[in-house]
Amino acid sequence: MSSEIAKSLQFICDEKGLEYNVVLDALQAALGAAYRKDFGNKQQNIQVVFDPETGDMKVWDEKEVVEDIDEETLLHDQEELAKRREEAHKAERDLSEEEMEGLMRFNPKTQMMLTEAKTHNKKAKLGEIIKIDLEVPGDFGRMAAQTAKQVIIQKLREAERGNVFEDFKKQENAIVQGVVQRRDRTGGFVIDLGKITGLLPSTEMMSRERYNLGNRMRFYVLSVAMGTRGPEIILSRKDKRMVEVVFNQEIPEILAGDVIIKGIARDAGNRSKVAVFTEDESIDPIGSCIGQRGSRITTIIEELGGEKIDVIQYSNNAVDYIKHSLSPAKVSSVELNEEEKEAIAMVDSDQFSLAIGRGGQNVRLAADLTGWKIKVQDLGGEKEISSEDDISEVEKALQTKKEEIAEVTEESAEEASVDEEKKEA
Repeated sequence: MSSEIAKSLQFICDEKGLEYNVVLDALQAALGAAYRKDFGNKQQNIQVVFDPETGDMKVWDEKEVVEDIDEETLLHDQEELAKRREEAHKAERDLSEEEMEGLMRFNPKTQMMLTEAKTHNKKAKLGEIIKIDLEVPGDFGRMAAQTAKQVIIQKLREAERGNVFEDFKKQENAIVQGVVQRRDRTGGFVIDLGKITGLLPSTEMMSRERYNLGNRMRFYVLSVAMGTRGPEIILSRKDKRMVEVVFNQEIPEILAGDVIIKGIARDAGNRSKVAVFTEDESIDPIGSCIGQRGSRITTIIEELGGEKIDVIQYSNNAVDYIKHSLSPAKVSSVELNEEEKEAIAMVDSDQFSLAIGRGGQNVRLAADLTGWKIKVQDLGGEKEISSEDDISEVEKALQTKKEEIAEVTEESAEEASVDEEKKEA
């Protein structure tokens, strides 16, 4: 019989991938709960040691010895403590240690007063742990079996959740593969990660990306926490740290530390700007990221769902850094206001819309990357757009600029036509 029990425990360990001691502890906790329910009372702190080889068990009630407390004083202090807890509950806060200071507290489940303890052990002293042996009824196994079984199942689930939690905790801030399983009631998606599911909230989804059920995708692990129902894994497709992880995976020079990512600005699903730097003069940091014929950057773009990537040269010189950040536009000059941390970038007329980008995307990403508020001014006119301007204002300004260019082109065409007519006359 004993060997069968040991074999059963080992089978559970092998099947669930758990340690033998974890399963044995779960069994002993289950037996303790069953004993308390059928043969004990709620004031007992039941402990059980079970030997799977022989089937024998020891059961005892474990208490800490504390000083004697007057019953009237204890009753008064318990009523006062309950009153203070209720007030704290109404105020939606926890009771502080200061509020409990001075009140006698006694937990009959885990504590025993000295006078009573001496009835069990004449040598009992304050602070000691005493063990009161309890009788194990002959029919305990039969009566406790069902209760023990349920508690074991619960403990095993907790152990499994703990193992899964530890596995995924190591993958926090990394990229994992998952399958889109179903839509969540909050608007996000539940992602099947194998042993467990994760949540992709609507706030972490890319606006232009489709999440069809059954699609296999890669996700950035934002956080892993242990909730009441097990590990809670929050995923993302738009976090800018996902770009950094992909660069680390695809660029050996970055993984080795020869090339350093100094900053990332991202408009998820549309465009990202990545600033890179190296102290090794023999290495071209931008070329390392682009790869031969764009092989490396193409892989990164595919990994990010077609998102465009601007790899720029980082510089400690703010003027140079801001010029690089506005790529692909060519910037003529930059004026800095150190106190306000504002920069004015001067560009030629044909570079103005390029520097701003569609809906102001380029200048906003540049500002986010450099940490400077950037204004783009047109050398050929009075147009100026700031990285903090509203998108509608940006679009309006660009439209006005287009109309001005069109007017100039039309006037030039009319003048050329008049000159041609004069020549013919």
